[in-house]
Amino acid sequence: MAKTLVLLKPLRANQDVALLILRLTAISPMFLKHGIENIFTFSGMPALVIAMISDSFCTILMILGLVTRWAAAITFLNLFIAWAFVHHFHFFAPENDHGELIVIYLGVTLTLFFSGPGRYSLDAQLHRPSDESAT
Repeated sequence: MAKTLVLLKPLRANQDVALLILRLTAISPMFLKHGIENIFTFSGMPALVIAMISDSFCTILMILGLVTRWAAAITFLNLFIAWAFVHHFHFFAPENDHGELIVIYLGVTLTLFFSGPGRYSLDAQLHRPSDESAT
């Protein structure tokens, strides 16, 4: 009984629900903070065009679970380049400028790239087998 409670056996593991929660809770703040900011303060510089696409459009696609792996890859690359060239890989230094948050976003986008969006996504709905092909 104690082992069952400690291991949370009654709570069935559901990776699809976990991926939905990950997409909604980790990617939404990125869009709300950086995506909206990039849309309304866009300056037209080429590097900022990529940042706007990544932070605005790709985050929306990841939240919806539409072309999630491509959106996650683009966002990961953008974040990594920004962390390298703007933030200079600062993480623990006093001037880290949110280095830990960048690492969390990198981990989330890498996870979505390798796992995909899960069953509760537009990708899954668009690519599910039709009932007609089963007959």
